[in-house]
Amino acid sequence: MNQKHNKRPLIIIGTGPAGMTAAIYAARANLSPIVFEGKEPGGQLTLTTDIENFPGFIHGINGPELMNNMRSQAERFGAEFLGKKIVKTQLNQRPFQITTEDGEDYFAETLILSTGASAKFLGLPREKELTGKGVSTCATCDGFFYRDRIVHVVGGGDTAMEDATFITKFAKKVYVIHRRDKLKASKPMIERAMNNPKIEFIWNSEVVEILEKDQSVVGIKVKNLVTAVTTERPTDGLFYAIGHTPNTTFLEGQISTDENGFIKTIAGTPDTNIPGVFACGDVQDSYYRQAITAAGSGCMAAMRAERWLENSH
Repeated sequence: MNQKHNKRPLIIIGTGPAGMTAAIYAARANLSPIVFEGKEPGGQLTLTTDIENFPGFIHGINGPELMNNMRSQAERFGAEFLGKKIVKTQLNQRPFQITTEDGEDYFAETLILSTGASAKFLGLPREKELTGKGVSTCATCDGFFYRDRIVHVVGGGDTAMEDATFITKFAKKVYVIHRRDKLKASKPMIERAMNNPKIEFIWNSEVVEILEKDQSVVGIKVKNLVTAVTTERPTDGLFYAIGHTPNTTFLEGQISTDENGFIKTIAGTPDTNIPGVFACGDVQDSYYRQAITAAGSGCMAAMRAERWLENSH
């Protein structure tokens, strides 16, 4: 396959709500985008059973169903989806060169990066299979489902304090498990959590096993790192709040990122430090990380790409 055959006005890498929305807008603008799905088509939402906060669905919608709907909508307007993983990019000249894992090269006048960020897990058996069945990496998404329940939150930073505090709106008790005896979170966040009567801390401890019944979380085993004693604790939910890793390794440092690896965009826009390269969704958003904000940023990226192409000719 030669360069001419593989050249497109726009290539989109990633298929979460940001990439899918970008594909819909770009395809409707006749940009004939190729969308690379990678190894996780649909992104993190394919691991989410019920989404109740995406506008337009009164009774909620299943995560995989929402992503399939978005894909079908993009395909209806002419977007082309390829189930290939991108392993390398060359962004120092246009057209930009994108290389797949099977060695094929594709070229694009503009590029949208929507590869998302992967939640950090503890590495326990069955934890990913139990995501959406008692294990969660998104308190804002799933806290509502734990009304009057007991939950445990793992982490000691700002995210853990924020998540624990948020979940107390619903749960009757929230336990925060931290490996040390001192939190990493900022002072205001610590004070807010410490002063919340629903929150209790389990210090110098880590989760070593998830207990399940009928494919749902019913408890956890927690090891005290000082005494080495392991205890079983009943729980209805286990929330991971230990951070996210943006999926940017294939960019090999060609795009400006912050200290945590999230792509930097120019304030209020999806523009990166490279003209013609745009970023949207969780790969550039470490704060909101919601399906609806990702979709909105995907719309912005596609519209910017369209106008950038118009102005560059």
